[in-house]
Amino acid sequence: MNLVPKFKIFIGADHRGYTFKAKIIGILNDLGYRVVDMGTHDETKSCDYPIVAYQVAKAVAKSKNDRGMLVCMSGVGQAMAANKVKGAYAALCHNVEGAKLSRQHNNANILVLGSNFVNPKDLRRIIATWLTTKFEGGRHQRRINQIKKIEKGMKLK
Repeated sequence: MNLVPKFKIFIGADHRGYTFKAKIIGILNDLGYRVVDMGTHDETKSCDYPIVAYQVAKAVAKSKNDRGMLVCMSGVGQAMAANKVKGAYAALCHNVEGAKLSRQHNNANILVLGSNFVNPKDLRRIIATWLTTKFEGGRHQRRINQIKKIEKGMKLK
């Protein structure tokens, strides 16, 4: 797969995702992406995943083109925390199809992976698919616009 890195990746994990994060960083480096590791940097100390998710989500939301990746044991907590940041659209994906659809239909800018639920053999394909799949727009843009209205506290009809 020929990837042309046009953006950098902010990545973070809690202590339970630390080892998986290292594998992801290796894959991203092999693919030629610029990676900003936002922690944790020690798998032996328990850490609070919302702090890591917040840091990654804020960095991604500030940027127009950069993306993020988060890892914890299930991925659920990281996704919940990241999605509280305006402009961060985190998708918890367990397989290639989910990664593809999160970009095509949802324009996700943060990929969340659960280290206990993603098969390590599929990891490279999941990442490559997520990084190279484009947002389709069309009817999906209408739905993204509705999500943005929710962010602004507006009611949907």
